[in-house]
Amino acid sequence: MDILSVLCREFSIAPWQAENTVALIDEGNTIPFIARYRKERTGSLDDQLLRQLADRLEYLRGLDQRREEIRAAIAAQDKLTDELSAQLDKAETLAVLEDLYRPYRPKRRTRASIAREKGLEPLAEFILRQKLGWLMGEAEKYVDPEKGVESAEDALQGARDIIAEMVSDDAGLREKLRGYTLRTGFLVTKAADPDAQSVYELYYDHREPLNRAAGHRILAVERGEREGFLKVSLEVDGGALDIARRQFVRASNDCGDAVREAVEDGFSRLLWPSVEREVRARLVEKASTAAIRVFSENLRQLLLQPPVKDAVTLGFDPGYRTGCKIAVVDGTGKVLDTGVVYPTKPREDIAGAKRTLKSLINKYGVTVIAIGNGTASRESESFVASLIHELPQKVSYMVVSEAGASVYSASKLAAAEFPDYDVSLRSAVSIARRLQDPLAELCKIDPKSIGVGQYQHDMPEKQLSEALDGVVESCVNEVGVDLNTASAPLLARVAGVSTAVARNIVAFRQENGAFVSRTQL
Repeated sequence: MDILSVLCREFSIAPWQAENTVALIDEGNTIPFIARYRKERTGSLDDQLLRQLADRLEYLRGLDQRREEIRAAIAAQDKLTDELSAQLDKAETLAVLEDLYRPYRPKRRTRASIAREKGLEPLAEFILRQKLGWLMGEAEKYVDPEKGVESAEDALQGARDIIAEMVSDDAGLREKLRGYTLRTGFLVTKAADPDAQSVYELYYDHREPLNRAAGHRILAVERGEREGFLKVSLEVDGGALDIARRQFVRASNDCGDAVREAVEDGFSRLLWPSVEREVRARLVEKASTAAIRVFSENLRQLLLQPPVKDAVTLGFDPGYRTGCKIAVVDGTGKVLDTGVVYPTKPREDIAGAKRTLKSLINKYGVTVIAIGNGTASRESESFVASLIHELPQKVSYMVVSEAGASVYSASKLAAAEFPDYDVSLRSAVSIARRLQDPLAELCKIDPKSIGVGQYQHDMPEKQLSEALDGVVESCVNEVGVDLNTASAPLLARVAGVSTAVARNIVAFRQENGAFVSRTQL
């Protein structure tokens, strides 16, 4: 396969653009680096298209590698024909390649392989020709008690088993059935235990066309089945079996009847269960890809929220029994003070909490309060709103997402950044900084923990991580960072800056103060 030609066609780019981009990727350059600093070599392709191209390049190279592995495996069996080799060359997906390889893949002992061991393959070939002849008379020629063929009927059954496996292994038929199932099939779900209570009760007796099944429902029933609450299956009408019959049954005689019987057996026993698994896998893959795309778009919007620059901010992490944790940070994110107040149940020490916050606001010149949106957020917002009305100076507040704050506060990074603070106080600091600079703070957290997508635990781990890391990397390089305030994790996201270099920059800054020239960098 000419991969460069495929990339040119699929992405509507010139050959020189494809060639240069592939070369840059192979040199180990990151996508943001290529997008921003090698525009002249790519023709100013944007980072989104470059990521898609890099993913497609990886798939096509994997496809070529698998193609050659299959070709070598078939050749080792001395079964590689020019026609089959041409079919392998034309295959554009892994599914088609595996379909072509299926008849030659080493199998465990099956009814068909046992029949072949008994020497019944010539009888199967005779039946498949479907010419006039006395079938039972032909079958009697293969009776051999020493091989386990006791009668003509035994011979016919073995031949039918061989034909049934041939039907199941037919690459063209499998592709037709996958397409037919996706167009006309139904997703059917039943309760494993109708009396069990669960979040999947909506699907205890559910049936809908596959071509209208939303991705989130596909993922929901997959999880429901995995957790033991649902039984999931696909259904197709008789047209699926008719497709198989039309492809193999060509005569109305004894041989044609034997082929029809073998096709029906192969369809129900081998072909349909396999196609059903493949179609379900394809549906889940499509749903996962769509979910990852939504996750990525939501994450991008969250990261690119406008920052509240140079404002002394009070972070307010709501809670009940353990109180509300507070942290005051200056305009650069440096922690000035921390504490705990109890304006919510069970203590409801509203007066004491107001005294504490008023003191901090006056002492440090707080101009904005960031309230986490977790437990007790509504009560905390009401408390802060009433507090603001009592202040002589102008102070505003905003509710911010605290998703992932607990993950960050218990991380090694947070422990290194705030070794003297309790885990809960680190959360309050993180909430304040999220308002000041969402991108700088959120990039410290595993994107999967930020909570802006659905079914992230059901996604392919590698694919989700790569997509979300790509979003963070793209956002950081689109916005840029302040060299003199950015943390090491944020600096490491900059194109061309490694984790080690990022740490060195921060260490230099701590030892020598702010950078004042590019030469220092």
